[in-house]
Amino acid sequence: MKKLLLLVAFLAIVSAVRAQLPNEKFGKPSKMEWEYVGWGDAVGADAIILCKMMNVTYKLSDQVSNNNATDIEVNWGNIDDFGKNQIDDSNILVNFEFKLRTKILKPEGARHANIDITYYNADNDKVFSHDDLSDLKIKVFTKNAKGKVEKRNVNTSSFVTERVDDNYVVMHVEVPDVQAGSIIEYQYNITSTRPTFIYDWVFQESIPTVRSKCDIEIPAFLQFKMNAPIHKLVKSSVEVGHLAYDTNRTDMKRGKTCTTNHYKIVGDYIRPEDPEVAVFTSQIANPNVTVPAKMPNGSTHLRVK
Repeated sequence: MKKLLLLVAFLAIVSAVRAQLPNEKFGKPSKMEWEYVGWGDAVGADAIILCKMMNVTYKLSDQVSNNNATDIEVNWGNIDDFGKNQIDDSNILVNFEFKLRTKILKPEGARHANIDITYYNADNDKVFSHDDLSDLKIKVFTKNAKGKVEKRNVNTSSFVTERVDDNYVVMHVEVPDVQAGSIIEYQYNITSTRPTFIYDWVFQESIPTVRSKCDIEIPAFLQFKMNAPIHKLVKSSVEVGHLAYDTNRTDMKRGKTCTTNHYKIVGDYIRPEDPEVAVFTSQIANPNVTVPAKMPNGSTHLRVK
């Protein structure tokens, strides 16, 4: 009976620890994050990822000429579209917002403050599609001897970009002067002209991850095959949403909207060695533009060193 009570008490403590989740709002680490040192056998890690997130949104522009223009000849080939405003792939942008918060637990874990960001940048003047990395911000939070939180911004202008093949480059991000107890936040955006491509999302890193989340809202006219990991640590859902067009038209009383498929995939308390919790992937089912080059083997858009 005594052993049973001890077991129940232990499970209750473990459940309470695992019930703690990090603050998804960046800019101010929570009390839980300052105190958190991991769970189970992950307590002995050099560092942990408190939260990593990818938010994907599409931007649609209804800024093409109306087919009622007088210089357009109506024929059997375009009569179904006559009088409509059409969009094409040149009027679609995809915005990827990435956020990552890492906590250093031991002095030797300082190396995990460095990350690699892989993104599309074709080495070909004839390729018009591209991805632009922007708004990279890095903050380091540290508590001083009096327990006061000190914050500093990291200069991002000196980071080195390396080409890994004809289609992709890697930005090597190195964060200096971190110590045990430091919390590092990274934020950046990637704007893409490739509407049929979504970056893979890797749930596992080389260190334990408390929360890994991707939130993706895709216009319904782009049909993707979504492959979320099937595992008790990962939960996925999809619901119908709506997305407004950007427009410069003045002859419309109400702006146009598009039905979307809104996906949410969340994984909590994932260890590097956890089996079957791997990668969320997607593939366009009926592309209306050329499918872009795949990521280099062994690479992801974001990897904690």
